[in-house]
Amino acid sequence: MPPLDIPKLVPGDRVQHELLVRERDDKTTKTGDPFVILKLGNATGVLSVNVWKEHVPVIEGVRPGQVVQVIGQVDTYKGARQLKLTAPPRVVAASAGNLDEFLPRVSVSIDELWARVDAWRAEMKGTLKRVVDLFFADDTFRERFARTPGATRGHHAQVGGLLLHSCEVANIARTSVQTMRGDVALVTAGALLHDIGKVEAYAVELAGFEYTQSGQLLGHIVLGSLMLDDRLRTLPEGTVSEAQRLELHHFIQSHHGIPEYGAAVRPMTLEAEILHYADQSSAKGNDFNEAVEDAELFPGEDLEFSAKRSWRLERRVWRRKHRWD
Repeated sequence: MPPLDIPKLVPGDRVQHELLVRERDDKTTKTGDPFVILKLGNATGVLSVNVWKEHVPVIEGVRPGQVVQVIGQVDTYKGARQLKLTAPPRVVAASAGNLDEFLPRVSVSIDELWARVDAWRAEMKGTLKRVVDLFFADDTFRERFARTPGATRGHHAQVGGLLLHSCEVANIARTSVQTMRGDVALVTAGALLHDIGKVEAYAVELAGFEYTQSGQLLGHIVLGSLMLDDRLRTLPEGTVSEAQRLELHHFIQSHHGIPEYGAAVRPMTLEAEILHYADQSSAKGNDFNEAVEDAELFPGEDLEFSAKRSWRLERRVWRRKHRWD
């Protein structure tokens, strides 16, 4: 059976597929009756299921991270699509789960993204190239980097999200720094290195994207600097000066902009400042792109403004009806 294309489902469509339980939210109605909201999904998207009081006992053992076979029909509730079950979901053995089938992934070609990275690396020279190649000429690191999400929830939370985000940041930063007469190669290196710690901070599992132990205890910024130091030690002594080493760490430690958002220090160079804003632009741009496609924010095709605030953007979103072409 072909994979279920969730975004293309319309009311009346029948569903008889295996889906991953992304979330389970146990609630009670105003009258005290229990009900459960399940978020079921695959690599194409997510579909909600409202399970009412009389059927709650049949899903007692259903938990996030499990793959379930569901049978039902697409319906609408308060203008939003949902799946109305016609039979109890059946839990499928976890070993049968396939990450590529159930987890969201970027729509851009991974090969195309790597081609961009490698073209930028080819422009670099000397010490800067040697440092960047410590990571991005390493096939094992590249494989891990290409599967890591940009976040566990939020911007670029997809398989391949970190690679896509890093390329977006580099594109934005390169254009901006050239406009402001800065060092293009240097800011490109900062863009590629700024989030390397996420490879160690995030785990990609059938249940979704989670923090690793080190990710919880240290966070991706600290982990990124530790990873950078480890690899710099493999270079012959004197290859990288102390000032150069500190500048590379400064990109990692300052890219969140201010301490309130996790930065150790504020950016102190043109290139570090531009990297920070490029990082923000990629993250917020992704938030807007996904918000206008979010069925929970726009439960009806006729809506111009989102039905509620986006938690990622902390505001309602306008989906313009007019065109400019």
